[in-house]
Amino acid sequence: PSASSARVILVGLALAGTASAFAPLGAVPRVARRSLALSPSMAVARKDSYEITALPGDGIGPEIMDATKVVLAAVCAKQGFKINFTDMHIGGAALDATGDPFPAATLDQIKKSDSCLLAAIGGPKWDANPRDKRPETGLLAMRKALGLFANLRPAKVLPQLLDSSTLRPEVVEGVDIMVVRELTGDVYFGEPKGVQIVDGERFGFNNMCYKESEVRRIAKVAFDIAMKRGKKVHSIDKANVLDVSQLWRDVVIETHKEYPEVSLEHMYVDNAAMQLIKWPKQFDVMVTGNIFGDILSDEASMLVGSLGMLPSASVGDPSGPGVFEPCHGSAPNLTGLDKANPLATILSAAMMLRFDLDRADAADAIEAAVEACLNAGLRTKDLADKDTIGCKQMGEEVAKRI
Repeated sequence: PSASSARVILVGLALAGTASAFAPLGAVPRVARRSLALSPSMAVARKDSYEITALPGDGIGPEIMDATKVVLAAVCAKQGFKINFTDMHIGGAALDATGDPFPAATLDQIKKSDSCLLAAIGGPKWDANPRDKRPETGLLAMRKALGLFANLRPAKVLPQLLDSSTLRPEVVEGVDIMVVRELTGDVYFGEPKGVQIVDGERFGFNNMCYKESEVRRIAKVAFDIAMKRGKKVHSIDKANVLDVSQLWRDVVIETHKEYPEVSLEHMYVDNAAMQLIKWPKQFDVMVTGNIFGDILSDEASMLVGSLGMLPSASVGDPSGPGVFEPCHGSAPNLTGLDKANPLATILSAAMMLRFDLDRADAADAIEAAVEACLNAGLRTKDLADKDTIGCKQMGEEVAKRI
C-alpha cells in the first residue's frame, strides 16, 4: 500500500482457513477514518523503523508477548524493517512497580509510539485491592485516555479447529461474526459510582450512562463494517427495561437511515446470549454497549473453540495509536507453565502491522505462518487434549514458517 493508503483505518478482521482470508481486503471490512467522524489519518506512513510500546502485563502476558516478539523479529528480518520495543507496565505489574495500574509514564510512552501491543492483565493477587488499585482500572484508564471508543472482536470458525468448539460442528461451521463493542462509556465509566452506608448497611451503585453522540459514533462504525460484509446488523440492548437502552435503540434507528442498504434488527441481550448458542450463523455484525459487549464477545469467541485464537483492535482517536490485544485474559493458573496459546497475540500483532504500521505484506506473512502451523496439526493445550506444544514452541514454529 502507498503512504496515502495509510490514511484509512482498517478496523475489521475475519478469520478463515486461508491466508488470503486473514487479510483485511475484499470480504473483510475496511472503515474509512471519516466514517468515525474523526480526522482522515490513523496509520503511520510506511517506513523502515517503528517504535512500539509493549505491555506484557500479568499472568501469561510476558510469555505470550515473548513468543510474539520472536515472530515479529522473524518478519522484520525477512522483509527488511525494524521494530523497536519499549516495554512498559500496566495492570498488576504496574501496581507492584509503581502503585498505579496505569502510570503516567506508560501513557506518555504510548502516545510517543507508532502503535501499542498489549498482552494480558489481572490476577487474584490484586482482587482484594481497593477499586482504584486493581489491574482492570488501569485498562479502563488507558482506553479513556487514548480515546479508544471502538473495540472490534471477530469470531469466525476456522475449518482446522471445527472440532475444538464445544458445540456441534453443524451449529458452528460457517460462523463469521464481528462484535462491535462500545468501549469508553456505559456502566464501566458512569458517574456517580461507589459504595456508601445507607440506612445502616452498605449500598453499592454504578450508573449505566450514554450520550447520544457516543451511541451514534459506534453505530456508524458497525454500519460501515456491515457495508463491507453481509450488510446485516444486530443491535443488542435491554430497551424493555432500561431507559439508557431505549436511548441506544432510538439513536441506532436514527443512524440506520444513513445506511438503507443495511438490514437492522434489534435483540434484547438475554435473547442474544441464547441465540449465540442456538443459531450463531444468523449474526453478521453485532453492535452493543460496553458491558453487554464484554460478555457477548467472550461468549461468541468460544464458538471458535478457544479465546486463545482471537485478536482484537481498540481504535478511536486518530491523534494516537491503536491498541492491539488478544481477547483472552491473563490465565493466572497457566503462568510460568509454558501452556498458554500465543496465537491470539501473534494475530493481534499482525493486525497492528496492517492497521497502524502500513505493513500489510508483513501481516500477510504472519497470518500465512499461523495458518501453516494449524494445517500442520500444531496445537496448544487449549485446542487439543494430546500431542500439544507449548507457548514458546508455538511462537518458534510460526517464526520458522515466516
